[in-house]
Amino acid sequence: MTHTHEQAMNYVYQQVLQRLLSFFSRAERTALQLMIQRLVVAAGGMERIGEYKVLAIQSGSRDSCYTLALLRAAQLSIAGRAPATFQLRVATLRTNGASATALENIHHSCSALFLYDDPRVEVVMVDNREVLPFSHLTPVSEAGRESNRLNLLMVGHRRAWNGPLDLWDDGYLAAGEFYGQISRWERGVDALVSSDTPRQQTQFMDGLNRAARKAGLKASSYPESGYEALFARLDELGSDCYREFYPEHTQAEWRPAECFEACRRTTFIDIHDMLVSNLEDRWPLLTEFLGFKPDELAAQLSDNEFVSLSIFAHVRGLEACFVHGRTYEAGFAEHVQRALVMMRRKQIPERFCEQAMEAFGMPSPMSDQRALVTAEAQKHLGLSEAQLVCLLFAPFVENGASLERFLRQCHPGMLVALPDLHRAMQGNPAPEQVLQWMVDVSGLPVSLIGTLYRMGPVARGEEPGTAIDDAGMQASDIDAGAAANGERSMGR
Repeated sequence: MTHTHEQAMNYVYQQVLQRLLSFFSRAERTALQLMIQRLVVAAGGMERIGEYKVLAIQSGSRDSCYTLALLRAAQLSIAGRAPATFQLRVATLRTNGASATALENIHHSCSALFLYDDPRVEVVMVDNREVLPFSHLTPVSEAGRESNRLNLLMVGHRRAWNGPLDLWDDGYLAAGEFYGQISRWERGVDALVSSDTPRQQTQFMDGLNRAARKAGLKASSYPESGYEALFARLDELGSDCYREFYPEHTQAEWRPAECFEACRRTTFIDIHDMLVSNLEDRWPLLTEFLGFKPDELAAQLSDNEFVSLSIFAHVRGLEACFVHGRTYEAGFAEHVQRALVMMRRKQIPERFCEQAMEAFGMPSPMSDQRALVTAEAQKHLGLSEAQLVCLLFAPFVENGASLERFLRQCHPGMLVALPDLHRAMQGNPAPEQVLQWMVDVSGLPVSLIGTLYRMGPVARGEEPGTAIDDAGMQASDIDAGAAANGERSMGR
């Protein structure tokens, strides 16, 4: 970069900062100065700030985009008053369920903040354990899509059929592995900065520990419930959180392998106390400056970022129908009603409640709704309705303890093949049509079904953390009301 070009870019960056600050309230400007002080102290002083690298997880959510804007304002503010400023790594995990809107939000935010061409900023994504330059137009690779699908199923099947309905715990495990590895990539980062509330941090750590137990990994040695224990916990889990499910070297390695540091130096910087504005006050910055497109209804209805409310309601409908002998309609409606109760106890504006009733209630026939959500689950998760029902029963673990019950409830015609099914899961020869049925109904290859067969379920009493219901809501929050409204910025 020539001196003239550098001067021109610095002028552009200062213009970006001035426009960004024009959207900040007086309280936000004060909070920004406090954030700068916090970063400078963590770096060891202004003379070392140029060597300091900060990690921001970007998911395209409202809160993650707002947090990124604050960090960029801090970075450019320091650059305007000091010889150097901190470096910034913006990282996104590509998953099967990520919406096009979320990816566009990331792209629009990075463009508005002039991150792409700034040598002090890295904008990357991880797809199937490979670190790549971020591209909102590039779909998840086929290998990544299949790996995500298998991981979801393997973790989801590690439960007793009547255990807690935490079918999407794989999302916590995938996110944890991602945070640990992206922090070591290319000479690593010094700090992860997050605006998640203490409640959101606890929810994530509980989900991570619960998923780790399902994946056959050791329990946590750390009593802390927030992100202050995150990296120590990730060091315990290791670089491959799925190693107990797959034979050696059958999953992709983290790559480029030579770009990962052996040791991590990352700490956590909490800035949730810096978010001084209310949600309504942030909309001009988000929409007018960053080009953020909100999916407001989805943001209000669920705290769980790994699967949509409609798929959650669909699974609850299937559970009512196939497990409890009730109707699909009853289970679906009860789930939506529970979400509405949570919304009203959070004092969320009534317009969102009305939108939810319109989106998930009548007058559309429930058969049409069910068909739409079935197609959504197939498209985003790669799972058919039959495979979701199989996941609900978790019939393969503990030597197929629940297999006969699953067959009686859902596939009575296969009861005659029960001995062949057990032989196949034990690794012995079985008729080809039996093997094909196992693959079709589960979505898993027979070899992985055999792995589950040799594993026991994670008993209810062994699952750590606060119970979270199938809407991603903590039961204690529903009982108490008064839960704070917000989105997790990490991984969401």
